[in-house]
This record gives sequence, C-alpha cells and structure tokens, in this order.
Amino acid sequence: MNKIAIYPGTFDPITYGHIDVIKKSLKLFDKLVVAISDGENKDYLFSPEERIHIVKKALFFDLKLKKNKIEIISFSSLTTDLCKKYKSNIILRGLRAVSDFEYEFQLAGMNRKLNNNIETIFLMSDVENQIISSKFVKEIIKLKGDIKKFTTKSTIKFLKNKYE
Repeated sequence: MNKIAIYPGTFDPITYGHIDVIKKSLKLFDKLVVAISDGENKDYLFSPEERIHIVKKALFFDLKLKKNKIEIISFSSLTTDLCKKYKSNIILRGLRAVSDFEYEFQLAGMNRKLNNNIETIFLMSDVENQIISSKFVKEIIKLKGDIKKFTTKSTIKFLKNKYE
C-alpha cells in the first residue's frame, strides 16, 4: 500500500524551507501531494495557477526532483476532505520556530476532530532555512534585496517579474 502525505500551504512563493520539508518527506512517503491553498482569507501575490507553475518549475526544473513521487494541486476545501480524496491519513506540516507551534498544534487538533483517522506529522527544515518565510522573501525582493539564499532561480525570476 502506498503511503501518501498531503502537504498543504500557500507557497506564495515556495522557499528553501518548504523545499527542505518536501525533500525530507520524499524519504518517508511513497507520494507527496503539495496542496496549494486557494483560500480566500489571504491576500496572495500569485494566483493559484501561478503558484502551481512556480512550484513545478522550482521542484522539477531547478531541483530535478522526481515527478512520479510528487503531485502539485490547488485546493479550496478542508484539508481533511483533501485527505479523503487522495486516500491519505497524513497531513504534513513544516515547523520553523517555536512561534509556529501553537498555531500548528491547534490546526492539527481541529483536523483530528474533523477526522480522527488523520495524523499530522511535523517536519523541520534544516537550521539555515528555518528563518525563511514567504512573507520576508516578498518583502526583501520588493525592496530590491538579494534572495538567492532563500529560494530557487526560477522562483526569483517570477518574483522579479511581479515587482518590476
């Protein structure tokens, strides 16, 4: 039986922190569904279609990860419904700092209440990438700073095009 994990997030844009979590998950699961949130409660820089394209370019073109183990989708449903659709009982979440933990703990608890068969697994990115957030990456590029330590070459091009 294939072990499938769902990795939900905004990925607006994808960073090396996200990528660390993705790479680590590929060692643990047979398939990873990178689920790009299309929720309306956030102000996104990129549309869901753009974020799917950016993530695909970053993972498959820049990093040459195996396409057969990763599926990239957008979604606007409950993550627990997405788990049901993909026959997964695992939600994967990345933790950067202690400050993330309280929110993630509450979210995991709510998902568990919605479906008690679902487990949330937390993975941490490598130490050098734990400080990276999409919010800071966008702010740095907007102010014409150098972000090559934070995300892939193709993602940087998409960001520069958005702000120029």
